[in-house]
Amino acid sequence: MTDLTLNDGRSMPQLGMGTWQIPDSQAAAIVRSGLDIGFRLVDTAAIYDNERGVGDGYKGSDAFLTTKLWNDRQGDPEAAMDESLALLGVESVDLYLMHWPVPKQDKFVDAWKAMIALRDAGKTKSIGVSNFLPEHIDAIVAATGVTPAVNQIELHPNFQQREQRAYHDAHGIVTQSWSPLGQGKTLLQDPAIVRVADKHGRSAAQVILAWHLANGFSVIPKASDAEHLADNFAALDLTLDEWDMAAIEALDDPAGRLGPEPNAM
Repeated sequence: MTDLTLNDGRSMPQLGMGTWQIPDSQAAAIVRSGLDIGFRLVDTAAIYDNERGVGDGYKGSDAFLTTKLWNDRQGDPEAAMDESLALLGVESVDLYLMHWPVPKQDKFVDAWKAMIALRDAGKTKSIGVSNFLPEHIDAIVAATGVTPAVNQIELHPNFQQREQRAYHDAHGIVTQSWSPLGQGKTLLQDPAIVRVADKHGRSAAQVILAWHLANGFSVIPKASDAEHLADNFAALDLTLDEWDMAAIEALDDPAGRLGPEPNAM
């Protein structure tokens, strides 16, 4: 497992397990399975409504733990963080992300200032953002001098966000991919992906995750059972060649976004 160095001097495992859409009642068992398989990063969020279950599964672990500030709590991040910590059953998390900028609220700069204070108080070790465009990051850095350690964005072979990634690289921000396999089976059945998978005798999911890893992204695929968790984890020992990478790079579509556009939230 490769660790990525954050701009605050800490490190973060490159491959993690996402928990979006995993019910609270099932989250503990799935998180425990993932940790047993070898995952060392667990990603959740207040809006997922599964922090209690994630915390139950995480209990006793020293894995890297991430949760997120939801949009309607940008006015009181400290209270929101305390609620998340209580549900998770921990005194601090490794990474706290602002889930969306929601520029129409005009609160994200003040929320970032509050998150800096939460980091300084020891409630989170690192802070970052999710779904922020360069203009949003420029605004919070101009106001505080503090650059996010991570920006978690929608990123998959059909929506590769090259300009956003270049901005992250120029500012020392780790790119973390959400929805890394796309949504649904379309990407997993793409002929180019299937050809690479057949060539290596691997699953389509492993090929896509190996592409993320080869590009240096942190990646947090969701899996709802131990079999899929193990399949995702096996991407760590898959090496793609130049032909494989080029075939996947060719799938990029500027209109391939599946989730909301950040300024529309």
